[in-house]
Amino acid sequence: MRKIIEQGVVTLDGQISTPQNWLGELWAGEFEQRSRDLLFSVDALLYGRVSYEQHAEVWPHMEEHFGDYAVRMNTIPKYVASTTLKQTTWNATLIEGDVVEEVVKLKGRPGGDILKVGTGGPLSRTLLQHELVDEYLFWLVPVIAGSGARLYEGIDTTFLTLVDVVRLKNGVLGLTYTPKLTASV
Repeated sequence: MRKIIEQGVVTLDGQISTPQNWLGELWAGEFEQRSRDLLFSVDALLYGRVSYEQHAEVWPHMEEHFGDYAVRMNTIPKYVASTTLKQTTWNATLIEGDVVEEVVKLKGRPGGDILKVGTGGPLSRTLLQHELVDEYLFWLVPVIAGSGARLYEGIDTTFLTLVDVVRLKNGVLGLTYTPKLTASV
């Protein structure tokens, strides 16, 4: 069965909504290589509507700047969970109907792992509540953003198991977690 890996970037104060304001100078080097390695290790991307729309708008224009990374972003199959989108572009398939049922089917299809892009929105909450994510990779960046949407605001207490820590030279920590079977208190 395919794994779903959810990757997200988060500031020290838990902010996830404006990485364009604080991730740029931390991107180059090890973080870029780790992101590249992950992207090239999966067979598909899974998006909620907001992250999908943001990425579909910018990545098709990034190939000159980001080379084969952007080519991979643009050509890898994508699945988008949305109740409001009527159609997709950018090599994406719209997940229609019951998202939990459809993601379970997607995980059961032949192929490699699936990278869930974007963290904290409705799709992330649904996947968390139904224990559909097999691994969480949170990149904790040494920034205090001060305001903005926070990681998983408003969910019930959920415990995860830390399985790996990677410390990058720029101060970014890669924290890999798996869900605990007894997730709520």
